[in-house]
Amino acid sequence: MSPVCDSCGKHIDQMNQQISVMRREIKNLRQTLDSAIRAHRKHMTSIQSAVLKIEPCEPDKETTPLPHSFTSPHTALEQGNIQTVPIGYISSCFSAKNGTPRQPTVCGPSRAELRIQQRVFNNPEHALVGLEQYSHVWIIFLFHKNGHLSYKAKVKPPRLNGQRVGVYSTRSPHRPNALGLTLAKLDRIVGDTLHLSDIDMIAGTPVMDIKPYIPEYDSPQTRKVVDSESHDLDTDQLQSTSLSLDETTDMAKLEKDTQTDPQLGLNTERTSDEEDLDILLSKEKHRADTQASGSSRNAAQFSLPKNLCSVLEEVKTFVTQGEVYQQSCESEDQVSDSSKTKPSQSSADHPHFGEETYGTIAGWIREPPVGSLDVRFTPHAERELAEFLPTHLPGPSESNRPRFRFLRSPQEAAAAIRGVLSADPRSVYRRTRCRDRLFFFTLDTADITCWFGQDFAEVLQVRPVGQHIPSI
Repeated sequence: MSPVCDSCGKHIDQMNQQISVMRREIKNLRQTLDSAIRAHRKHMTSIQSAVLKIEPCEPDKETTPLPHSFTSPHTALEQGNIQTVPIGYISSCFSAKNGTPRQPTVCGPSRAELRIQQRVFNNPEHALVGLEQYSHVWIIFLFHKNGHLSYKAKVKPPRLNGQRVGVYSTRSPHRPNALGLTLAKLDRIVGDTLHLSDIDMIAGTPVMDIKPYIPEYDSPQTRKVVDSESHDLDTDQLQSTSLSLDETTDMAKLEKDTQTDPQLGLNTERTSDEEDLDILLSKEKHRADTQASGSSRNAAQFSLPKNLCSVLEEVKTFVTQGEVYQQSCESEDQVSDSSKTKPSQSSADHPHFGEETYGTIAGWIREPPVGSLDVRFTPHAERELAEFLPTHLPGPSESNRPRFRFLRSPQEAAAAIRGVLSADPRSVYRRTRCRDRLFFFTLDTADITCWFGQDFAEVLQVRPVGQHIPSI
């Protein structure tokens, strides 16, 4: 190819400049469109609220009928439009978004209270009867401090350090419907108030609903265990009713077959554990044979020793097959090609952790690009934290000392601070572009000042809320 002449190069530069200008104009148009959409939604909300406040007119006056969606709650519900009514508001140890954990498991000592509103129920405590039997509850709430109602199909989770993923694969608060879901620990119920811990909600959060956490329904792992146990129970009952005396002679054959597996062609070595099982198994067989020969009872009465023998046989088979499986994995000629490729395909399509494949999560949840930080306290911060009194200890002689409202001790407060900072509560912008390393957040009645270094965070000051914080 011939080299590009000067005139062609100038023409290409002009085209690139025009393309850049067009891109900026398109970006400005998109921003203007987003602003117009938000303003339209705001006007529609105000119009709808104004229409709902209009009092019904006299029948003899001619008026324009209201839309059916405004006058019929049933139709609105069928269309998915509802008027939400908060059942209560969170009173939390976190008073602002800054420093609030993004997930409930980040900060274990975090506590909150939820009082059921009396306008929802005349007797709010009646709605909580029976909830004390559960250890955890689901809290459905609103992200009322988002600051704006815009949302995008792809978001940048802080733990991905700027990478984009779909909003529905994350728990981002910026969603089409700003609904939040958290699993909180239920400490106790006093009247119409729930005392919670392991929370990630700030004070004033509107709560929409409360549901008990039931592992048999909500945890796939627990469902798997329950289903397997019920299946084994049905199998044992079926075997106990169909097992006859003639089948006891097959025990020796089964024991002999487990020592040498003809399909694998491997001879397993007998260990001391297998010898103990053989001794116990032979004793149970002898006991069963003695009872069968010395008694004239029917076969149904011998189900207990036979079941015990069956259990022992299963234990022995499990131990034997464990060694066989370990040896067969080392020899490639004993494993077919289909069994080699099948696990790799399933792990690629559905990443999982451990040996349980029925509950899978995204890989970046367990191994995020942003690692945990080491948290340390300066001696000055430790002394300031030790000055705080727990909420349950009266101190009339030390009334000038600050007091926690939710946290029970300075040690628990230190654990909560470590939990918040180790998860790096900063946004991606503050983490990657902002030069200011100082970070401020409020925990219970304490204002915490810290700074971030390379792979660590250091707490500099712990002062009571409202007290002037001097420059550092």
